[in-house]
Amino acid sequence: MPNPPFADAAGRRAVRAGRLLDVESGAALPDRTLLTAEGRVEAVLGPDDGLPDGTPVLDLGGLTVLPGLIDTHSHLVGEVQTAGVPATTTSPAQEALIGVRNARATLEAGFTTTRDLGAFRAFVDLALRDAIDAGDVEGPRMQAAGAYITAPWGGGDVVGLAHDIRLPGDLRFGVVTTPEEVRERVRRLLIGGADVIKCIATGAVLTRGGVPGAPELSEEELRAAVDEAAHYDRFVAAHAHGAEGAKRAIRAGVRSVEHGSLLDDEAIAMLADTGTFLSADLYDGEWALEHGAAEGWPADTMRKLAYTMDTGVEVVRKAVARGVRITYGTDSGVYPHALVARQLAWFVRCGMSPLAAIRSATTVAAECLGWADRVGSLALGRFADLVAVEGDPLADVTLLERPVVVVKGGRVALDRR
Repeated sequence: MPNPPFADAAGRRAVRAGRLLDVESGAALPDRTLLTAEGRVEAVLGPDDGLPDGTPVLDLGGLTVLPGLIDTHSHLVGEVQTAGVPATTTSPAQEALIGVRNARATLEAGFTTTRDLGAFRAFVDLALRDAIDAGDVEGPRMQAAGAYITAPWGGGDVVGLAHDIRLPGDLRFGVVTTPEEVRERVRRLLIGGADVIKCIATGAVLTRGGVPGAPELSEEELRAAVDEAAHYDRFVAAHAHGAEGAKRAIRAGVRSVEHGSLLDDEAIAMLADTGTFLSADLYDGEWALEHGAAEGWPADTMRKLAYTMDTGVEVVRKAVARGVRITYGTDSGVYPHALVARQLAWFVRCGMSPLAAIRSATTVAAECLGWADRVGSLALGRFADLVAVEGDPLADVTLLERPVVVVKGGRVALDRR
């Protein structure tokens, strides 16, 4: 339904919830009202508290309301990734416009914030972020990486073309061979507007010829990225399937390890001991195994998918038991963005409670991003980002796959009632 003007002269709006899920305490509070001003939470009112006269009210009295969800590993720019050669048949403009569609689908799925970890065409994701921030495009709040820091022919490079084909510079912007080159690329990305740095520490599953467990950046190169990013108060996320690459990244001081599907017990212990976040994706593997063969993906890619899926599930189970800080990262872009909430059920299968799974996509994810003061909860001063569902997500976390209402910054982005 259309999004009508929904504020009084002072910019206040109110959202009445049948149940308000406090994700920090785990309590489901009946009959609460969120009073918002200028897109942020101004007060949480009880059933006997009055509203300022004339305050418009969005009545969600029959629904459970919780903070908008956060995906700490998305890829909004470009089409759903396949085992082909990425971004070589589309222009930067096409990649960005496809990203507009993906951003809208992500927001309507209940994800009001994402950490977007790289695009093959450098800086296109930053343009999408800026268009969303300006209000020109509907989508989640974004942190964006701008490009991948990767070894030549590594998991973030464009491979699979004939050796004599020369690619445009924006497709190989982050290719590096020394720590000095890492620093220079990181600096250019951050000065160019990147919010986070993405390093490809090991091989990738969908990269042709890649070996997921093989290290591809040295510890010195990873540390150079972390050190340089720190000058700009920014974090580094490290793609690392393999244990050795993950250990290098953890020792180098990265904020998060992405995927981690081949981690050994030592690497899991290092994550727990250092507090490094694990952004573990599982549903994308399920989707790819179901659809990849029918779409003609190479047998080697399907083999790597099956292997890393099996091992990845066991890694997440061990990480949950060990108390690793697991954040909700999906690698959306491997599968359609509208399905981004389906990983919550996987986390529950791996030993998380429904509340812990929800926290992975709210409070834990916000901490991973360094945005705990603005998103991840509906505490005072946070953005009025919320999702409403029918029923109790603490009893059935899959309810979050079917949001009824989504609000971002106090504005209705989706209303299916």
